[in-house]
Amino acid sequence: MASQQASNTTFEPEKVIQPIYTGGDVVLDREGRILASCLGEEAVLTDLHTGQALARLEGDGEVLTALSNGRITLAPSLLRTLKPHSTPVITIAVDSTGTLLATGSADGVINVWDIRGGFVTHTLRGHNGVISALHFFEASNTETERETPSKKKKKRRKDSDHDQDGMEDIVHGDMTTARFRLASGGEDGKIRIWDLSKRKSIATLDSHVSVIRGLDYSPTLKWLVSASRDKTVIVWDAQTWKTRKVIPILEVVEAVGFVGDSTLIFTGGDSGILRIWDAQTGQKVAEEQADEKEGNEIIRVLHNSAMNFLMSVHSDQSLLLYSSSPPVQNPTDDDVIADLPMIRRISGTHDEIIDLAYVTPERSLLALATNSEDIRIVSLATGNSDEPSLAGGSYFGADIALLQGHEDIIICLDVDSSGCWLATGAKDNTARLWKLDHSRGSYEHYATFTGHAESIGAISFAQQPPASKSSSKAALDSPPNFLITGSQDKTIKRWTITGPKSKPSSQPLSRAAYTRKAHDKDINAISINHNNTIFASASQDRTVKIWSIEEGEVQGILRGHRRGVWSVKFAPKDTPSISGDSTGPASSRRGVVLTGGGDKTVKIWSLTDYSCLRTLEGHTNSVLKVLWMPSAAASSEDSSPASKRPVQIASAGGDGLVKIWDANTGEVACTLDNHTDRIWTLTVDPTTNTLVSGGGDSVVTFWKDTTSSTAAAAAAASTAKVEQEQQLMNYMHAGTYREAIVLALTLKHPARLLSLFQGVVDRSPPEEGSLSGLNAVDEVLMNLSDEQLLELLRRLRDWNTNARTAVVAQRILNVIVRSYPAERLAGLRGRGWNEVVEGLRAYTERHYRRMAELVDESYLVEYTLREMEEVGFVDGEGDLGEVVMA
Repeated sequence: MASQQASNTTFEPEKVIQPIYTGGDVVLDREGRILASCLGEEAVLTDLHTGQALARLEGDGEVLTALSNGRITLAPSLLRTLKPHSTPVITIAVDSTGTLLATGSADGVINVWDIRGGFVTHTLRGHNGVISALHFFEASNTETERETPSKKKKKRRKDSDHDQDGMEDIVHGDMTTARFRLASGGEDGKIRIWDLSKRKSIATLDSHVSVIRGLDYSPTLKWLVSASRDKTVIVWDAQTWKTRKVIPILEVVEAVGFVGDSTLIFTGGDSGILRIWDAQTGQKVAEEQADEKEGNEIIRVLHNSAMNFLMSVHSDQSLLLYSSSPPVQNPTDDDVIADLPMIRRISGTHDEIIDLAYVTPERSLLALATNSEDIRIVSLATGNSDEPSLAGGSYFGADIALLQGHEDIIICLDVDSSGCWLATGAKDNTARLWKLDHSRGSYEHYATFTGHAESIGAISFAQQPPASKSSSKAALDSPPNFLITGSQDKTIKRWTITGPKSKPSSQPLSRAAYTRKAHDKDINAISINHNNTIFASASQDRTVKIWSIEEGEVQGILRGHRRGVWSVKFAPKDTPSISGDSTGPASSRRGVVLTGGGDKTVKIWSLTDYSCLRTLEGHTNSVLKVLWMPSAAASSEDSSPASKRPVQIASAGGDGLVKIWDANTGEVACTLDNHTDRIWTLTVDPTTNTLVSGGGDSVVTFWKDTTSSTAAAAAAASTAKVEQEQQLMNYMHAGTYREAIVLALTLKHPARLLSLFQGVVDRSPPEEGSLSGLNAVDEVLMNLSDEQLLELLRRLRDWNTNARTAVVAQRILNVIVRSYPAERLAGLRGRGWNEVVEGLRAYTERHYRRMAELVDESYLVEYTLREMEEVGFVDGEGDLGEVVMA
């Protein structure tokens, strides 16, 4: 929300990229379109086709640990809350009918619930320790018919003795629990098979030696597969409950399942690789892949047969979708299938947004540095909501690419003027150059710059477009001439970029043109001016230095910040002159520079004499990013005063606020608030004036400039108000009371409303049978809406406080009390309703007391006049008699 302050500048949050998954469980609906994921204490429902957030289910104050894929509805509501265990619930499962729910807790107890009824149908005990896996399945007919006739007779006699329980067979339509089984696994390494009809364990599978992490059943093969952290997968025959195959996986396995109706199974574990195995032979049938980076382990895999895809959930909160349509359904010993093709990547959360920038010439993508060693490229396009394919990328916020190469967290990035070249600096002491060709779907590494001894915290491209640039293709063939980096080693380096590539396989040469010892502490930001003649470096040593680009020599030093300087930015070309606090306009020959520091201030400096022109104060925490706003949207043809705004700057701080400032007056134009943590980065689209902010709350907010529309709406509202006021005067002059009263209430004109009622009350003689004085007014007052009635009562309360207008207030109040039942008046609810009633009561009682005192005083006047008649001072006519004085 943007709060306007002494200016017509307004911004509103148009779109937001926010987390949908921060750890815990993830499930899909049966069609594979709706994703339910844990987000702290809440569960979020997301459409995988469009990326749209469908619903947010509030929790009970505790972090969610488990979800299950029952029947997901697009209009969710809380039906009931269950308290199944005295210890945390670790895992849950829902049966195929969607009517039974199994919960496993840390105390080793399993409860089976009737979802519709909300009661426990079974309590199963037998495991020692945490329940780590649950899976419902239905036994085959051959298994249920294994009982001998004598056993069946005994069972029928036993069932007849306990019919009063009503719990032996839970009916779900025309199905019973006679064939329902529940497989459970615990941290004791044992798997138990529970017959829900008999309420007991019918088999205990004891071959694993560590925690059971996955269970799945194939009704076609009648096999049960289990996975454990003992790095093995075991295939069990569900008819005999004997081991069919033990498959050594050689990694900690967290997920396992059958691929369709084939003998293929998938596994996922701490290597981060989704592997395919033949459960019959125990051989891996997919090509060998390189292990993922450390910290990207698979914690769960979901299989959806309806859409033929697998979804792997990773520990870095990313979700990868793979096609599950392998070319070989039941491979032989010699068959080897290719890797499952990855359909797309979904980022559950972008973690802390450290830096961001628009990329591509159309600015249709956004590059994010997300407190990791990778750059994420996300789409800013609006996709078709009817798109049936899961191979997304067209909707807003969809992951397009992942730029991998750095070995430590990326701290800074910059993009050239064409949007085709991206530079990144990281804690691995290197900077990298990336070539982005969105039209071909190519996002490749171009060059690496090594030489700094510590982390690179600032990076900047040459601001002037390449001379040969005439199209996006020309820009791709002509990288920027140079870039400048700043590091925690307190040095700055200018790097020369060579290109284009001489050979497709050759690496472009890059070298440092010079290295300078720049500051006494870490360098936080670098900015190059519009004509590539000078650049500025900002440091934690509380200074900003101005350097010549060609020689690398210091031209001036800006001193004035009381703490480290976090951000610096040169004014764009053709920026108007800016006046200082006590000086005249700054010279436009060399321009001005903008800085933001840890002392909570923003400063504007003149490059003519390196003096501070203006200091802007308003943030309550460090100013982490500053930038110059476009003077007007380049694409706008609006010539209204709102589009000709003064020079403005934007700043983001550790207080979670974005502030827009008037550079000439130093006043805040508006404050933007949509973040719950510090805001690290800002960028702006010069064609639309859209401001983008990213912060530590993992949220990216797109602020739409609504200045012109707000001004137009305000002008239209002002014109409409003038017209309505004139119409009100016409109604009052014509005596059209219904329209006049309603319009006066709508416009909130208490003075004119009082004048209207005063004329009615003072009417002489009043119309016969009227409570107010006019029957037409009585009829209007009898047919007010609740909102109008409450507004009128507020006005009566105000009038009732003044003795001169209390008569009118009491007369109109009398009409209202007599016209509406007590239930209607008592049912009014609105802001200040209690104060309205209390105000009317207090002053009405005061008026009645005053009237009673006047009546009492009238008796004294009457007595005095009577006595004066008796002594001759007043004759019988009420006139004074003649009095003779001696």
